[in-house]
Formats: sequence, structure tokens, C-alpha cells
Amino acid sequence: MTSTLVSTKTLAAASLGTTGISQWILNNAVPLLLLIVALLLLYLGGGKGDNAGVMRRIGGVFIALAIIGLAVSGAGVDLGKWLATLFNG
Repeated sequence: MTSTLVSTKTLAAASLGTTGISQWILNNAVPLLLLIVALLLLYLGGGKGDNAGVMRRIGGVFIALAIIGLAVSGAGVDLGKWLATLFNG
């Protein structure tokens, strides 16, 4: 009984969060998705000789990577403040 009560108190004292999940996504899921996108771009466009179409799609991938980078680094807040100063004078 006492060991169960102690372990319950220990679990209640531990803080829960999403740090482990977010780190797993950044370390595993994002690179895997980038690899899949790269392979699809090579397969769909490279084999047909549509190099211009592949480059247009890669431009979209770069924009998506920039958005992910802003979200992960926290620089999006600073970018938003800077954009707000452009309109507020």
C-alpha cells in the first residue's frame, strides 16, 4: 500500500509535456517526409525530362521548409512583429 502511494505521488509530481513528441517529430518524421518528397520529385519529374516542372515543385518545397523552420525556431514571432511595424508606422 505504501509503495503504491509513493509511486502515485511521484507520478503526480512529474510534469507532463509534449517535448518528447515534438523532438521525435523533428528528429524522425520531418527528415523522413523530406526524403519521401525528394524521391517522389525525382521519380515523377526526372524520368520524364520535365526539369522545369521539378524545379517549380522544389521551389514549393523550399517555401514549406522555410515555414517549418520559422515554426520550429520560434523566429515567427519576431517576423510577425516586424511585419506589424511595417503597417503601424
